[in-house]
Amino acid sequence: MCTLGCIGGIPIGRGAEPSEVADLIAYLASDRAAAIHGSEFVIDGGTVPTV
Repeated sequence: MCTLGCIGGIPIGRGAEPSEVADLIAYLASDRAAAIHGSEFVIDGGTVPTV
């Protein structure tokens, strides 16, 4: 578990809430995401630079 000291490097200033992860899972399991295949979703509050 992350303590308050390690949150300083997260651009949004907090870790992800379980409900935010659940929302992504629910979307990916839905028919609306039928065209999404082989993707990686990083849920880290912006700590990993992505393009």
